[in-house]
Amino acid sequence: MAFALSTAPASLAASAEVGQPAPEFTLTDIDGASHQLSEYRGKIVVLEWVNPECPFVKKHYNRSGNIPGLQKAAATDGVVWLSINSAASGKQGDFDAPAVKAWQKQIQAAAADYFRDTTGAVGHLYGAKTTPHIFIVDKAGTLVYAGGIDSIASADPADIARAENYVSAALADLKAGSPIAKANTHPYGCSVKY
Repeated sequence: MAFALSTAPASLAASAEVGQPAPEFTLTDIDGASHQLSEYRGKIVVLEWVNPECPFVKKHYNRSGNIPGLQKAAATDGVVWLSINSAASGKQGDFDAPAVKAWQKQIQAAAADYFRDTTGAVGHLYGAKTTPHIFIVDKAGTLVYAGGIDSIASADPADIARAENYVSAALADLKAGSPIAKANTHPYGCSVKY
């Protein structure tokens, strides 16, 4: 199985910067509806880059239920979780809508929407490097977090319990009205298949 591990800092080549307004984008979800990031203003938004065939994504979905659990907990707090797949057409993980829906059902995903960004435009706009790669936008539309899901860069689900979950910590800080303690972390996972 071919994949690349990347631990490049999220801020290196990204045009999206923590502390700045989150770049606007429009994408079509797998049901054919068009959405703009700005329509979620007033809500916290999680942008998660995903590839269903990536071993690191499988670690957090298929093999542990970690990210679906985070998605459900976030939704309970009114957070909008958006999954984005920037794989080019025909590349690893580029599932068509029926395949995405079957995968989501199998792994009990609870993202509000799933988008195919086959041109890679939004992925490049945000500087998404890995799957998973997470960005959090606050209620005012400011990018407040960019980086990895957690602190242990492995594909082993046994490491989840030992890792510091950066995303749940950032969401907890936002909920408490506190500054995010670790707003930029190193993403890890498979390279985005642009």
